[in-house]
Amino acid sequence: MTVEVDPRTAARPKPQRSLVSYLYQRETREIIFQVLLVVALVSLFWMIISNTATNLKARNIASGYGFLGNVAGFDIAQSVIDYSNTSTYGRAFLVGLWNTIIVAVIGIFFATIVGFLVGIARLSSNWLVAKLATGYVEIVRNCPLLLQMFLWYFAVLKQLPEPLVRVDGVVKSTSYELPFGMLLNTRGLFIPKPEWLVGSGFVLGALIAGIVATYLVSRWSYARQMATGQRFPVLWTGLGLIVGLPLLVFLIMGRPVQFEFPELGRFNLSGGTVVQPEFFAVLLGLVFYTASYIAEIVRAGILGVSKGQKEAAAAIGLSKGQTMRLVTIPQAMRIIIPPLTSNYLNLTKNSSLAGAIGYPDLTQVMGTINNQTGQAVETILMLMAVYLATSLLTSGFMNWFNTRMALVER
Repeated sequence: MTVEVDPRTAARPKPQRSLVSYLYQRETREIIFQVLLVVALVSLFWMIISNTATNLKARNIASGYGFLGNVAGFDIAQSVIDYSNTSTYGRAFLVGLWNTIIVAVIGIFFATIVGFLVGIARLSSNWLVAKLATGYVEIVRNCPLLLQMFLWYFAVLKQLPEPLVRVDGVVKSTSYELPFGMLLNTRGLFIPKPEWLVGSGFVLGALIAGIVATYLVSRWSYARQMATGQRFPVLWTGLGLIVGLPLLVFLIMGRPVQFEFPELGRFNLSGGTVVQPEFFAVLLGLVFYTASYIAEIVRAGILGVSKGQKEAAAAIGLSKGQTMRLVTIPQAMRIIIPPLTSNYLNLTKNSSLAGAIGYPDLTQVMGTINNQTGQAVETILMLMAVYLATSLLTSGFMNWFNTRMALVER
């Protein structure tokens, strides 16, 4: 029996596709280009690494980080940890790292406060206040940061009185006497040095316990407010736990601390701790320069809040101050935080200019280590790793904070 096959439904053999036809496909070209790019990048990095290894070998420079255990042999003017010229290069690295972290953290704190105040002042209804804030922003923001550091260092701090002068054969101190036994002169700020005695550990433990308890109370207060609408005085409770509790333990333990005050010696001031003018010059330059940018971010964030929100606040009887504090600022924060993160990162990286006026930050210390050891590759990689790590940590924290401040959709 013969079956007739409809030629229209009969399976037709697939045409053979050539290599050229595959190359004309977009997906194929994308894969080829990506493979070529990866090969080119790998080749470039391999060429750099092999060339660097060849140059180091030609100069008899051993690669690796074994040099960190060698004696540094140089002094560092300011250090928050114990250090001398007999310490190792690794210890010197830690000194520079701590100096950078301290100036960055303190700078971020004060730059935020100054920036918020100036940003709000720019929107003030008082003509003089608004114009002064505008003038500050326009002048400071458009002057180079390094120039501002030079200004604070040479034109302000170096014009302070000398610590000692000789008048009629008698050595006298011309330092500015500040409260709590502090002295200020051209060599820096001399402050009392605390010496912790037996029992001070309990005070530190009380402080940590107060911080943890305040956090738990704030979480409980928030849950209670969401459930019942009743507010709990978290601020005063937190002050009592963080300040009052350690103070109470401090008194119970018999005040386990004594202070070594700076005193006038025969040839110099002795005792206490000195904060050198280089630190203040770097800090002031970073704070006021970064605050000028933060002020514009704050102003833009406040202007970004809907006018209807302010009108609604006025309609229920809130004053301008209450409206700004309770309505405008909380809503403006979701606009302010993302660009604020960039300025925090810039402040941390701009601290690398501190070496120009002699402040021993990480960049300056690592530059000295590089000059003495010749380990340029290792020191540069360590610098890059530190700044990368601090930037990622700052970004991570600010992203978390931004998530917490974001409006919750219902």
